[in-house]
Amino acid sequence: MSLLSNASHRRFNPLTGEWVLVSPHRTSRPWQGQVEKTHDPDRPRYDPTCYLCPGNARANGARNPTYEGVFAFDNDFAALSAQVPEEDFAQNGLLIAQGEPGRCRVLCFSERHDLTLPHMSVPEITRVIEAWRDETMRLGALDAINYVQIFENRGAAMGASNPHPHCQIWATHSIPNEAAKESERQRAYQEQTGSCLLCDYLALEQSLGERIVCRNDHFVALVPFWAIWPFETMVIATRHIGSFDELTGGEAKALADILKRLTIRYENLFETDFPYSMGFHQRPTDGAPHANWHFHAHFFPPLLRSATVRKFMVGFEMLGEPQRDITPETAAARLRDVSETHYLDKPIR
Repeated sequence: MSLLSNASHRRFNPLTGEWVLVSPHRTSRPWQGQVEKTHDPDRPRYDPTCYLCPGNARANGARNPTYEGVFAFDNDFAALSAQVPEEDFAQNGLLIAQGEPGRCRVLCFSERHDLTLPHMSVPEITRVIEAWRDETMRLGALDAINYVQIFENRGAAMGASNPHPHCQIWATHSIPNEAAKESERQRAYQEQTGSCLLCDYLALEQSLGERIVCRNDHFVALVPFWAIWPFETMVIATRHIGSFDELTGGEAKALADILKRLTIRYENLFETDFPYSMGFHQRPTDGAPHANWHFHAHFFPPLLRSATVRKFMVGFEMLGEPQRDITPETAAARLRDVSETHYLDKPIR
């Protein structure tokens, strides 16, 4: 019996120090769920009721300019405030709170209401990446900001409140939990080995090949060995860089290329608008060098068996640790096997 393909086992995530339970034998159990494909209704190029489309009024009364391409603005209902009370709260060492100043931005990818990443051209996505770089540098330069988190919630299944293609940028004073875990693990690995954790991991994955989804000269998309979500992926820079501000022009175009190819593969998997939460992890902006940090992105999609069957974190996963049935190797093979030509763009026979 092969441990990784046939027996229950745990896999270790060196980026967080946490474990995931893998149960590949469960994929043979009877399944009564539906596996149909779904086609989301066509969206117009412009929606007069959308508060992110050019020229339209937003919920707070502000009106968008008649923009073309990328458009960024302060979130009208921000989760963080620039000004917060300076005092902390502590009671008996158990009730602890502290003020958290920050900024929240919204960045529209395009003036078009219907143009998501897999349908955008590489030059159009490159302009989004350049905007991510500019926002990272501008927000990271603020005295109160020590971390810039860029993320996209794609689809209603992931809580996206508006289908207009956009992402959010939260700039915080504290380093958030997930980034803090990754920072500490990368620092410890560098101290122990004198090397970069993700440089070494990527070299190993490239030599094995079984979890690689797609790649180009500057970026690799793969299903991590320790993936939790069924079709979770990471996009990792092949060069050791720490954040958006270190990207060369060629690397920005290569990142655009890999994002387009990966998101097309996602949509082709179940022939649907594929939901996910995606975000970039980059070095903190607190002024320290953070030479251990390696720039990468995470994609966390919820779909499991079809366009309508989702993975939920319940029971043991909420009380114990995450668990998955389909192995990362199987997930990577399924993503590799689908075309990089979008299913809606294929000729009708």
